[in-house]
Amino acid sequence: MAYWVKIQDQRKEYVINFDRVNAFCYEKNGRLTFWVPNSSISIVINPHSNWEDYQKISEYIQYAQGIELESTYWVTITYDRKEYIINLNCISSFCYEENGRISFWLPDVTFPIIINPVSNPESYEKVVQYLKKHTGYSLPD
Repeated sequence: MAYWVKIQDQRKEYVINFDRVNAFCYEKNGRLTFWVPNSSISIVINPHSNWEDYQKISEYIQYAQGIELESTYWVTITYDRKEYIINLNCISSFCYEENGRISFWLPDVTFPIIINPVSNPESYEKVVQYLKKHTGYSLPD
């Protein structure tokens, strides 16, 4: 069932099916970013200037992480001093490098997420366990 939300960003109003949003990013300054489905447009919500929409999105994130569906596997990953909440089921490929890093690309984002086993062991383990459970492959092999 679709989870439609109407939000304001800069001088535009969006009506977005949040069940199609695959990643959210919380920054230390409180800003919340997500990417419009099927585009590379990012929307940044600041809780100080747009508390109502910030609350709506935060409530959705809690809701999405609490439900168990075959189409979702939400994990929280710390990367580049930001906290990403990502549906790993939307990821199409993972890349293991000789130095142990695992990288992957979010569908609507132009930069990779790179997880290092030394500097980010918890997030790294979440991705490794996901791969083992959902693909049957282990990294490294």
